[in-house]
Amino acid sequence: QVAKNHYGAEVTGVCSTTRIGYVMALGADKVIDYTQEDFTQNGETYDVIIDILGRSSFSQCKVSLTPHGTYFLVSFKMKPVLQTLWTKYFGGKRVMATFGSDKAADLLEAKELIEAGKIAPIVDKTFPLAQAAKAHRYYESAERAGGVAIIVDDNLVPEGD
Repeated sequence: QVAKNHYGAEVTGVCSTTRIGYVMALGADKVIDYTQEDFTQNGETYDVIIDILGRSSFSQCKVSLTPHGTYFLVSFKMKPVLQTLWTKYFGGKRVMATFGSDKAADLLEAKELIEAGKIAPIVDKTFPLAQAAKAHRYYESAERAGGVAIIVDDNLVPEGD
């Protein structure tokens, strides 16, 4: 949502068949079902590839990056950290593996984007705090089509959830 709605980027999402609707709802221009197609083999190139779950590698994705493209990992181990340092100094295509920001200004920017309607959470289902274990099981299930929220104040749980 931030890439599309705030920066005006053209966004291609890659997900499983069950997540296509969710990824489209987030605002993707195009969605590739990885159970049907390997995005690294279709000849398309991207300025940035963001791997949320750490299921790919720089060596797999390198062919799909533009000459100065960036492979960005949200979830990573030590090898990408070393690749980040290496590609910073020795490569046109870069790896970025970074930790989340703890700056108050970044949190305020996120708040402003939410208030401006540029980004919005897609909550599939809510659970009262007393059902936290059930909420976790649902989150891990194939049924989930968005975020799962736990409501601390039971009076705020919507009827029917």
